[in-house]
Amino acid sequence: MATSKTTNTYNRQNWEDADFPILCQTCLGDNPYIRMTKEKYGKECKICSRPFTVFRWCPGARMRFKKTEVCQTCSKLKNVCQTCLLDLEYGLPIQVRDAALKLRDDLPKSDVNKEFYIQNMEKDLARSDPGTLNSKLNEPNDLLMRLARTAPYYKRNRPHVCSFWVKGECRRGEECPYRHEKPTDPDDPLADQNIKDRYYGVNDPVADKLLKRAAAMPVLEPPDDKTITTLYIGNLGNLSEQDIRDHFYQYGEIRSVSLVAKQQCAFVQFTTRAAAEIAAEKTFNKLILGGRRLTIKWGRSQGRTVITHLSNEEIYPAVPGLPGALPEISNNFFNLEPGHIPLPSMPPPQPIIVPPMFGPPPLPPFFFSTPQLPPFPPAVAAATTSVAGQGESAVKPSVHYPSQDPSRLGATQVTAPKQD
Repeated sequence: MATSKTTNTYNRQNWEDADFPILCQTCLGDNPYIRMTKEKYGKECKICSRPFTVFRWCPGARMRFKKTEVCQTCSKLKNVCQTCLLDLEYGLPIQVRDAALKLRDDLPKSDVNKEFYIQNMEKDLARSDPGTLNSKLNEPNDLLMRLARTAPYYKRNRPHVCSFWVKGECRRGEECPYRHEKPTDPDDPLADQNIKDRYYGVNDPVADKLLKRAAAMPVLEPPDDKTITTLYIGNLGNLSEQDIRDHFYQYGEIRSVSLVAKQQCAFVQFTTRAAAEIAAEKTFNKLILGGRRLTIKWGRSQGRTVITHLSNEEIYPAVPGLPGALPEISNNFFNLEPGHIPLPSMPPPQPIIVPPMFGPPPLPPFFFSTPQLPPFPPAVAAATTSVAGQGESAVKPSVHYPSQDPSRLGATQVTAPKQD
């Protein structure tokens, strides 16, 4: 049993006796068959100075031995691991969590007040759930979701740097259980870490580094085109269309969900722009479905063609060397008067009739009435063949079409009668 100058001020009934420590997955290690040593009242808590049960274990091969540093009462008050003093839910320092949730530390600092406060809180913890003492710890937060660790970080359990190797005096070689690497720069703020500062959430260099990283994180800006209501969802893996719809329906009404299984992505289109902006804000760099962090981006515009009418001041001069404009369509082609020759112009476009999927096809417009064709011009009428009498001369017709050639098949040839 540890002895100290303040041991006589405690009642042995208030000392902690636990069967298993409160640890995070990183400190516990990846070995499922871990062995621990338990020492009852083996050390004083570094926060409340009360004797507690100390556990010691090795988290894995080529890792250093770890032990509990604070008692379970102090661990439950802050919802942290007994060894690394990081939040059990997000794996972040207490300073980062309290800054995101806007929590205030009301734990007293003096020895007498701290002892009284810890004893009262220990009674409350025995009667109720630890999560009910501070309901804000269970509230979701965007900043914490972006900075949270989704997997254990076993690199934190590596052995310390061998001090003899730094001096050039280590003779163990590969059998040395410590690391033979260059130590951390003493001027680096991460080299100066304190357990009490981490627990109270003040002057924590790791927390300062994470807060600076959060401030430099990119933000998904909405596009200027207000007609875009589609979000791109990437890194889907084995997620189905129903899984995506079940999550995104909470942000607004969904118009369509298009899943591209080959590319492992999907496109979610909302009915309103406001719903799409809320979904992008709530899911960017923080959405985890099926154990995968999804990629959220805005969709692209469909490139709609907008016809704008330019005023007289906005008409630009013609570019030299370009061909002229096409002739305008004449609407007087079918309303010509006799004796007039139509000018070369394009006929009016006929409407395209698309037959329906079912039912008889539509009848052509000239089914019940024959079309009215314009009369021949005088120049064409004068060129027709005329049969001359004995005193008249025959006019040879001018051939414009193959059907007017007398030598072609099917033409009628007119011959003069033979004279005896």
